[in-house]
Amino acid sequence: MNKTKHSRRSMIHSLFATVATAGAGILGLTNLSSCTRSPESGQDSPTVILSDPTSRSSNLPYWSEWVMHNGLVYIAGKGVHFEGDISEHTTATLNLIGEILEDAGSSMENVLKVNVYLDNMEDYKAMNEAYLGRFGDHPPVRTTIASPGGIPGNALVEIDCIAKLKDT
Repeated sequence: MNKTKHSRRSMIHSLFATVATAGAGILGLTNLSSCTRSPESGQDSPTVILSDPTSRSSNLPYWSEWVMHNGLVYIAGKGVHFEGDISEHTTATLNLIGEILEDAGSSMENVLKVNVYLDNMEDYKAMNEAYLGRFGDHPPVRTTIASPGGIPGNALVEIDCIAKLKDT
């Protein structure tokens, strides 16, 4: 095996070891005290948190719940899957993102960039009404699109974001 493949494999094993210390829970985020943040530890490698239960049964995950690197938190796309309208879906999704950001050491007020994916662009106005004020007095930059073909899992909205850590 050449040196590059061996280094990649070692890095992947190291990342999975970090993930294993994160613990379990509904979102896989209940025991984060054992995860070190890259900026404070001086590590160049990102801290990766996996919570997709189906990803744990294979060698490679489908996605990471969130990744922290160089003072930034990258939150994967979130959506909710229940009966309700776009206002309820937007509110619940933003609540979920807020909880994840707090667990990661950030907050809604520290969000820098948001992407919003709507199942139907006709929901834009109602989504905006539920979104308004959720990020404090200085909202982040945002891109909003209608997702051709819909959103996975029949959610009405999916939202991802990038935030800075509270202490940076």
